[in-house]
Amino acid sequence: MMMNNGGKFLIGALMAISLLSGCNSEQQSAQVFKNTEFEYKTDLRNIWKILKEYISVERAAPVPIDALPIKPLSFAEIQAAKNNSAAKLGHSTILMKINEQLILLDPVFSERASPVQWAGPKRFHKSPISIDELEHIDVVVISHDHYDHLDKNSIKQLNNKVGHFIVPLNVGTYLQKWGVEPSKISELNWWQSTQVNGVEYIATPTQHFSGRGLTDRDETLWASWVIRTDDLNVYFSGDSGYFSGFAEIGEKYGPFDLTFVEAGAYNKLWADIHMLPEESVQAHIDLKGMVMTPIHNATFDLALHDWYEPLDRVEISAKQNGVTLATPVFGELFEMKSPKQSVSWWRQSN
Repeated sequence: MMMNNGGKFLIGALMAISLLSGCNSEQQSAQVFKNTEFEYKTDLRNIWKILKEYISVERAAPVPIDALPIKPLSFAEIQAAKNNSAAKLGHSTILMKINEQLILLDPVFSERASPVQWAGPKRFHKSPISIDELEHIDVVVISHDHYDHLDKNSIKQLNNKVGHFIVPLNVGTYLQKWGVEPSKISELNWWQSTQVNGVEYIATPTQHFSGRGLTDRDETLWASWVIRTDDLNVYFSGDSGYFSGFAEIGEKYGPFDLTFVEAGAYNKLWADIHMLPEESVQAHIDLKGMVMTPIHNATFDLALHDWYEPLDRVEISAKQNGVTLATPVFGELFEMKSPKQSVSWWRQSN
């Protein structure tokens, strides 16, 4: 079993189990949300299976051996970038320039994806740009309330620089607790939309769950997002297991110029809420995507696969299925409608 020490392993296992275990995802009251076709709940038997997996697994490279290739990004570069450009900043954090607007998806700049900063999954790399360097952001979009997507410290630091926050139902409650004015928050249910400065944001379903503790399971909604203008159509998956909703979204809103699709933090024991890489590629196909950028990988160790495995498996499946990939290094600006040919940068850091 490869791990730095027993304490780190125990914390990781307990955090994973606490996040993956929880209440029924079926709606039991007006305050509880549910998936469209899957009831997610974990009983003691499944928890034991997860714990045994953590105890028995052997990994060659849970974290990168060498420093990951990062391209430092300045605010001046972002301002000078063409419209319809984007940069991956880490995990599922994406910075986009659309219609002269700066849009930030799932901003997580903290060192750890955790309730506390002294324990929990630690970043493999720094963000290519810091919050201090971001002079302003027009819109922040959140997919759901898990710690690797909704980061309290980042929201508090960004608040005065952000014009508007767009979130799934009830997620705004957290933002208000952290100092965001209600007038700056739009909460959407699945299939609802809003427009900000000529950019349309549509909340669409995912197969996942929510909760930041053991007593608030599914009290906030989880969502994926369609972000579009007259000349761009982009999909952002948030977190999801593979389900028929991808095809439905593709029928309603596709084709997409680019899809940002989750590929990472998966395991066969929880594939219903975090799809496997081959399923991520199929989701892109179902969505009628033209180019796929895999996200939710290469920043935090949140599962039991080697850190680079998601990208390897996505690349293999994409080739088998004729899918065009865009895999920029963190901080690299690229044009979402015409990204350059992908480079397997992760193989240089194994």
